[in-house]
Amino acid sequence: MASALDPSVPNYADHVFEGVLTRRVAAFLIDYAIVGLLLIPAWVILFVFSILTLGLGFMLFPVSFFIVAGLYFAFTLGSEAQATPGMRVMDLVMARDDGRRMDFGTAMVHVLAFWIINSLLTPFLLLIGLFTERRRLIHDMVLGTYMVRASATGY
Repeated sequence: MASALDPSVPNYADHVFEGVLTRRVAAFLIDYAIVGLLLIPAWVILFVFSILTLGLGFMLFPVSFFIVAGLYFAFTLGSEAQATPGMRVMDLVMARDDGRRMDFGTAMVHVLAFWIINSLLTPFLLLIGLFTERRRLIHDMVLGTYMVRASATGY
C-alpha cells in the first residue's frame, strides 16, 4: 500500500499539504502564547536567583525567552508526537526527508534556524512557502523537514 506522502497517491498535495501554511501560522501563535505563560514561572525563578547572586542573575533576563522557547520547541517537536501542542491543535506534524523521526537536536537547530532566518527575512519567510514544493519554508529546506497534516498521513 502506498504511503500518504507518496507522490503517486492521487491528490497527494491536496490532502497532505492542504492549508499547511495557514495552520502553521495559527500553531505559531498558540505555541508562543504557551511560551509566554511559561516565562512567568521562569522569571520568578530568575528573580529569586538574581537576589541570591546579588544581582548577577538579572543578566539572564534578556535571554530567558530564547532559553524557554528553545527548550519548549526542542522537547515538544522532538517528542514522540513530532509536534508542539500548537501543531497538534492545528493537526500538523513535522516530518523529515530521510524518514527518520525528529530528535531533540534537529528540533533545536530547526527553531534556531527559524529565528535567524525570520529576523532577516520577516515577513518574506512565509511568502516563500507559497511557491515551494510541500509548502516548505527556508529553514525546512535547509534541514530537510516539512509539515504535513497529521490526519492525512496517519501520524
